[in-house]
Amino acid sequence: MEKAIFTTLCMVKDENKNVLVQERIGGKWEGIAFPGGHVEAGESFVGSVIREVFEETGYTIENPQLCGIKQFPTDNGARYVILLFKANRFHGELQSSNEGRVFWANYEKLNQYKLSVDMLEMLPLFEDDTKSEFYYYKDEMEEWQYAIY
Repeated sequence: MEKAIFTTLCMVKDENKNVLVQERIGGKWEGIAFPGGHVEAGESFVGSVIREVFEETGYTIENPQLCGIKQFPTDNGARYVILLFKANRFHGELQSSNEGRVFWANYEKLNQYKLSVDMLEMLPLFEDDTKSEFYYYKDEMEEWQYAIY
C-alpha cells in the first residue's frame, strides 16, 4: 500500500491583482510562497487550507477553490501531495506567524522576488483552467524532471 502525505497551498488574490505571500525562513521551502501546510489526520482538505491560511496570515478565507495538485515521491517511498487552492474572498487582520512574514505582492511582479522552490513554475496551475497537475519524476538518467498537465 502506498503512503501519502497531504498538504495545501493557497493563492489568495485581492481585487487589485495582489496576492498574499509568505516569506518562509529555514527548511526546504525557504523563500516567497503562498500560505499553506499539512493536512491533519481526519481533517478535510478545504478545512485544512482555511485553517492553515488563518494560522499563517490572520485571514479567514471563504470558498477556496481546488485548482490543481502538485505531487512527488519522497525518499521513503511515500507520495507527497500538495493540494493547490485559490481564494478571493477573505476577512480578518493581516499578521505574520512564526513560519514567516506575510505581505501582499503584485502578482505580475512575483518573479522579482526570491521565490520558494518551483513557485514560478507552479503559477500556471493557479491561473490556467487547462492545467491541473504538477508532477515530479525521475528520468532514465535518474535526474529529477517535472511535467505540467
